[in-house]
Parts: sequence; C-alpha cells; structure tokens
Amino acid sequence: MTLAIEMEALRLFTGPAVFVTSAPTMEALPPPSLPEVAFAGRSNVGKSSLLNALTQRKGLARTSNTPGRTQLLNMFAIGEPAVLRLVDMPGYGYAEAPKKLVEAWKRAVIDYLRGRPNLKRVLLLIDSRRGVGPVDENIMNVLDEAAVSYQIVLTKTDKVKPSWVTKLVTEMPAKLTSHPAALREVLATSSEKHDGISRLRAAVLAAATDRELDPQ
Repeated sequence: MTLAIEMEALRLFTGPAVFVTSAPTMEALPPPSLPEVAFAGRSNVGKSSLLNALTQRKGLARTSNTPGRTQLLNMFAIGEPAVLRLVDMPGYGYAEAPKKLVEAWKRAVIDYLRGRPNLKRVLLLIDSRRGVGPVDENIMNVLDEAAVSYQIVLTKTDKVKPSWVTKLVTEMPAKLTSHPAALREVLATSSEKHDGISRLRAAVLAAATDRELDPQ
C-alpha cells in the first residue's frame, strides 16, 4: 500500500503545481473545495525549502534567510485538475516585523487552524538541530485543543549527525502520547539532500485522501 501511495505521490507532486493566493485573513481564502495540508513551524525552520523539494521546483515557494519572511497564508494547488492544496503558514516564534503585524499573523494562523473545515493535517516542522522547544509545545497545545491532526517533521537533518536524527525519531513518539492530536510517526527530512522526501510526499497525499501509510 505505502509503495503504491509513494509512486502516486511522486507523479502528483512532480506534475502541475501552481501558486493560488496569499491570504491575510480567513475571508481572503479560496472556497474550501479541496483538501488542504498545512506546513507550520518556527521562523526559518525551512518550510518553503521543503515545499520546493516536495514539488522538485526551486521557486514555487519563496525562501529567505530572514526570519518571518512568510507573512501570509500562501496556498499552492497540486495537480491538474487540482487534487489538493499545500499551505505555507507564517513562521512563529519571532519575526523581523512590527508588533502589530506579527499579532495579525498570529490571529490569521489560529483562525485558520481552528476554522478551516477542509484542513486535513498540519505538518509541524521542527529543526533537528534544536528539537521541540516551548514555542513548539504551545502550537501543539493549540492543535490538540482544536482537534487538528498533526505530524512532526524534522528538517535540516543533513546538518546533524545521523545518530542524533535516529535518537529524535526513536524517542519523540513517547513524548507525543500527551498530545492527543499528534501522529506517533516522526518524519526526518532534508530539503538539500532530499532525504525523506518520498515518505513525506506519501504522507501528504495519504492525509489529503484519508488513507493510512504502513508504519516504517
């Protein structure tokens, strides 16, 4: 089953993928006519780079070394006709922007997480060099309260030793038992080396189409 989903996901994500909109509020979002999978994480965790790696494109999502560059809910349609949407969410934790603007981002994100009926899953990106911090725990609590299914995705695993990645992947599931909306499987990825990208594509497609992957 998983191999079939991985092959289907490869065809889908390397096919048509287009930018849809940048939405500052719920009212600016397109109609909830397609399943959506959102990418969340601290500022500069690598959300845009991971989206580009998933679709094998260099510029689908804009990347930057400046924390807080993604300021809106950026949506991308995958497939022709479109099968699902990917949502690049504003980074949390810190941002080089005026305080009022940061607060507006937070409201837009929380409103989206709690009020979007077609949101199938949130992929919560965690920098493998840092692990889960207090600000990540806060977002996890919000997702638990909103009953939004989410999965931890480690990024930048090429920047740390393989033994450290193995430790995180092995030990994190036990720590997730106190988070009822969290999936137990932790995915490890590297946008630069493309490690774990096939599994991540399959996880996105499975979530969007209400299927399950075999455990690794």
